[in-house]
Amino acid sequence: MRRESAQCGPAIALALMLGLAPAVSHADIYGYIDEQGVARFSTEKLDDRYQLLSKGNRFGMLTLGGDGSARSALKERLLAHPNLKRYEPLLKAASVEFAVELALLKAVMAAESGFDPDAVSPKGAIGLMQIMPGTAERYGLSGDGKRPVEEKLRDPKLNIRIGTRYLADLLKLYPRQLPLVLASYNAGEGAVQQYGNTVPPYDETRAYVDWVQALHQAFRSQALMAARGVKVERATGR
Repeated sequence: MRRESAQCGPAIALALMLGLAPAVSHADIYGYIDEQGVARFSTEKLDDRYQLLSKGNRFGMLTLGGDGSARSALKERLLAHPNLKRYEPLLKAASVEFAVELALLKAVMAAESGFDPDAVSPKGAIGLMQIMPGTAERYGLSGDGKRPVEEKLRDPKLNIRIGTRYLADLLKLYPRQLPLVLASYNAGEGAVQQYGNTVPPYDETRAYVDWVQALHQAFRSQALMAARGVKVERATGR
């Protein structure tokens, strides 16, 4: 359950708007690493090769053989996912428009959908940033006779912009407190406020916060290496 903020002054409108927003939900993600070493992701178990990687952000184990870490391997594959290059221009544009760090946007998208634009969670969250239709409507996206909100949210550009705006508002609500920003994106601002502006004691939320922060640091390091001229190889494939 979400609760309205007790803040006063200019922050009240922001806090109330965010306090009414439903928690962002998450699609199940299945995947495997093919014989070329390319990570394949889907929101469905397409065949026996696909194993459950996350369910509500409770990350499963991907069989790799030897003593490799599934979590580390998944992180490396997400860093080189082919769809990351595809959507990077949209991410960069949203990053500049809403003043949200590019590495953070990449990390959230990786955790939310595994870069699958068609991801839909059991609770109805849609697309790359896993946006609930109600959240999209509060940010000005409305359906019409031709296309409902749910269909419009499948547009990667719109999905990324709304997710980035939401993160930008959370960053204003919790400046320099990234764990609270991420916990709010996962469980809702009301849950964070209910527990005294701390990360709620939910296994899913705590795992999500840790996972996104790990991805955030990895994408930061990737950007730093690229800036220094170190070649970062990307996976190829569908």
